[in-house]
Order: sequence, then structure tokens, then C-alpha cells
Amino acid sequence: MRLVFAGTPEPAVVALDRLLDSDHEVLAVITRPDARRGRGRTLHPSPVAARAAERGVEVLKPATLKPGTEDGDALRARLAELAPDALPVVAYGNLITPDLLDVAEHGWVNLHFSLLPRWRGAAPVQAAIAAGDAETGASTFRIAAGLDTGDVLAQIHEPIGAEDTADDLLTRLAYSGADLLAETMDGLAAGTITARPQAELGGEPTHAAKITSADARIDWTRPTAETDRIIRAHTPAPGAWTMWGERRMKLGRVVPLAADSEAAAPVAGRPGAVHAGRHSVVVGTADAAVELTRIQPPGKKAMAAEDWARGALPGTTDEEQGVTFQ
Repeated sequence: MRLVFAGTPEPAVVALDRLLDSDHEVLAVITRPDARRGRGRTLHPSPVAARAAERGVEVLKPATLKPGTEDGDALRARLAELAPDALPVVAYGNLITPDLLDVAEHGWVNLHFSLLPRWRGAAPVQAAIAAGDAETGASTFRIAAGLDTGDVLAQIHEPIGAEDTADDLLTRLAYSGADLLAETMDGLAAGTITARPQAELGGEPTHAAKITSADARIDWTRPTAETDRIIRAHTPAPGAWTMWGERRMKLGRVVPLAADSEAAAPVAGRPGAVHAGRHSVVVGTADAAVELTRIQPPGKKAMAAEDWARGALPGTTDEEQGVTFQ
């Protein structure tokens, strides 16, 4: 089929490569405009734009798709010239207006990293980990007027491991999802795929809102298992954090500890209490404790938790200094 691909971040590059290496023809790529980043605040193309340029594919960068705007009208004119059969989408990040939904025979086909109708919205991978789901997956569906409400074309399942971070899970789904998207294009071309309304797939719809920094703050009054999930769900971005006095500390992975373990004993059940031993730093939760692995004070690089403790808590115990995270 003749395709126009829409996507922006790094995970979408995997799907773009998969389609470029398939029997389908990728005519062009639609992506977000160049963005400023780094200390110099210089303009950089999106990962999808950079890869498309490397592979000699036309790149379209409209700031908006709204009709009546210069960018929106130019895109419509170019799509009319290209006449794609379908527009596969992976994390594009721009609103596709209703008048564009029927621009191609097979419409806009979104690759979404969840088992719809569970976790519609912007952050399905993070939401699945934070909620303690045993599995997630990926779905391809035809984009409709509602948020991730379109009919599903195909799905795959992916277990969530006890140590999976959002980065771990998203990386796996980027590759298995890329295969799913290519197979969906194959099925649409062959006429072998039947779209199914999400209501037929079982389960109530849930929503995964866009992640904010506030979502990544650790509430030490929650149980150990939940604390671990929240940290993993926000690793590496935006990064879990807590307050130590007036300083905001970014946390790396943690190791959950049982309440009756020797390591947890000094702080178990004392939310936010910090105890630094010779080779470990543990923090109390509502029911037990977690062991910190890495910590990043403001203005510094991430370091091993015990190295931070040696500098921050020299020669004291948590009882003597009253050290707590908040």
C-alpha cells in the first residue's frame, strides 16, 4: 500500500523503519516541527524527521492540522497529491481534525501501547505499571473522533515484569508494536482484517492522562509495592522525586524490602524515615521499606545512594538527625 507515516519521538522510529523495510511504499512522513533543546536552545528535528531524512523520505512538519491555517491547508493539498491508501500513526502528538479522518481509504491507523479499551490516552505504559497490571500490550485501531475510541484492528499481549521500568516496557513494545503495525498494513491490503468495536473486547475503558512532574513525587505514606511501581512508572522520565528539607531529590530504582527483613528493620512502617547503613540506604514506607540505589541532588549528577549518604549524613544515625524524606 501507499502510506504516509505520522510520528515524532524515538519509539516511533522503530515502526517507521519497519514500514520502510516492508513491501509497502512510504511516500512521506508527518511529524512535529523542529524543537529547541540543549543549553544553546538550538532547533533540532524530531527523531522521526531525522530518520526520514536519512532514508530519503519527504518530511512534512505542520505546526497545526487545522483547516483554514497555512500549515493545515498545505498539508491537505500535499495529501491530495500523494493519495495514500492509509496513514499509520505512532505517537504523532498533534490533533487530527475530523475532516482529515477520511483522507485515505483505510484512514489513520494508530499504534497504541495498551490493550484497548484499557488505558486510552497519552501515557498508557506508565499507567499500566503504576496500576500494577500484570500485562499490557499494543493495539492498532482506526482513529475516530473520540480519544483512542476507534475500532481495533489487531492486538498483541506483553507481560509486565516485576522490575520493568517505563523505559524497559516501552522499548519492548516499540519493537513488537512495529511488527504489529506492519502486519496490520499487510492485513488491510489483503482484506483479511476485521475491525472490532472496543466494546466487544471486554473491560471498562480507563484513561491514562499525560504525565506531569507532580505525578512522579513519591508519597511515602503509601505501601512499599505501590511506591516501587510509581518509581518504575516514571523512570527515566520525568524521574521519581522526593523532598529532603527544601531540596528536591531525584530517585533511581529501588529494591522493595519486606517489613520483617533485617535491612528494613530500622525504618519499617515509618514513612519517609531514612537510615544509612555502611552499604545501603533504606527509606520507610507505610508497611515496610525500600532500599535506594541511586539519588540525584539538585545541580549534581546521579550517584550511588550510599555515596550520597556518606556526604549528607556523616557520623549520624537517622534518629539523631531526624532525617526524613517528604
